[in-house]
Amino acid sequence: MTAGTRTLVARLGVMALGVAIWFWPVPEGLTPPAWHLFAIFAATIASVIAGAFPILTASVLAVGISVLSGVLTPAKAYSGFANGTILLIVVAFLVARAIVKCGLGARLGHLVVKLFGRSTLGLGYSIFLLDAVIAPAFPSDTARSGVLYPLALSLAEGGGSRPDEATRKKMGAYLLFCSMATLSLSSALWLTAMAGNPLGAEIGKSMGFNISFGSWLLASLVPTLIAIAVLPLLIYKVFPPEVKATPGAPAAARKALAEMGPLSLHEKIVAATFVVMVLLWGLAGTLKLDLTAVAFLGLGVLLATGVLTLKDIGQQGDVLATFMWFAILYTLSGQLNALGFMGYLGQRLGGALGGLPWVAAYAILVVAYVLLHYLFVSQTAHVLALFGVFLGVGSQLGVPVPLLGFALLFSTSYMSTITPQASSANVLVVGSGYLTQGELYRLGTITTAFNILLLLLVGTPWLLFVAR
Repeated sequence: MTAGTRTLVARLGVMALGVAIWFWPVPEGLTPPAWHLFAIFAATIASVIAGAFPILTASVLAVGISVLSGVLTPAKAYSGFANGTILLIVVAFLVARAIVKCGLGARLGHLVVKLFGRSTLGLGYSIFLLDAVIAPAFPSDTARSGVLYPLALSLAEGGGSRPDEATRKKMGAYLLFCSMATLSLSSALWLTAMAGNPLGAEIGKSMGFNISFGSWLLASLVPTLIAIAVLPLLIYKVFPPEVKATPGAPAAARKALAEMGPLSLHEKIVAATFVVMVLLWGLAGTLKLDLTAVAFLGLGVLLATGVLTLKDIGQQGDVLATFMWFAILYTLSGQLNALGFMGYLGQRLGGALGGLPWVAAYAILVVAYVLLHYLFVSQTAHVLALFGVFLGVGSQLGVPVPLLGFALLFSTSYMSTITPQASSANVLVVGSGYLTQGELYRLGTITTAFNILLLLLVGTPWLLFVAR
């Protein structure tokens, strides 16, 4: 079968799936718009997984069908294009390019290579460790991705690995995925590392599940630190970089740093702008600052000083594509929740688990909570839609509330790589060109399965010991 024939078969199969769901009798408890939007969303995600359409094409078709069929009003369907989180991603992408353009990214890459550069695996671990250290100061994993992405990109380019088929796997694909996977762990390690964490803690209060900064850290410590110790190696084994040992890299990095000389004016401007942005992002919760506004201010400074030009922005065509598909999927996912589809699934699941031992119900609830993230494009939206529902169902089935509460909240971060669109923090890596959609889905499935298996087998006894 030729590639063209396979694509045609995949497209016909996806269309058949969408039509079959659409015309299937609407389940009792759901409205026709909710069921029809599910049909559109399911066919969209299936088309990307099956390789029928690129993610942008599938998303554009989905929003067009949603509006023209009357499932969504134009105002609701296009609301994602004005979402602050999505705008933050776009601006962070442009700021990251400025770091590379001025040479500061290369300088930072040489510094990291100088310290950890004897192997590509060592560079992967350095990304995970850096993220774990800075995470508590960032209330947004999306903002944190704006720090890690330019570092990983600079390390890749410094190693001669660029987003083309000939060199992307030398080390770039591995390092870029590490910068995406690390966020799934650092966000679970600290209460303040992801917006959905304190939100979930607030929802849990109504059920007598009280969380403090210290109790969260104690509960997450064992499973998350073990994952940080193992996951870079696991990714290295299942997705090995072509360049593994780089024994001469530290010496070469020292030489390159000497040749670069002192910081240029543009490097100083970018460094100062970036440091201020990071500080403001870190203090955003305390000072009540809008993360997107901080990013726009930084971009404005870079444009005003000439570090970035309109021509530079015009050359970033991938940014527009990323902005479009993520805004569309974010909106469709949110509307599924608003129409009651997510709550319906939780209630049906609770009814199906009646009579099971609480241990079995606990495991099924955690796994189902994770798998349902295929329908979400936001971790925070997932928490809002399902955390309270699943915690209530588990409580009725006899599952200890602290155990299930922590497991579900940690899973919200652990599953952030399950699909390319599972978290807004993924989008910079997805748009980098270093990894294909197929690779992202495969690696996302592997890392998510590892994280959740570790949570169930190691995290569960630990949580039963420390969470009261």
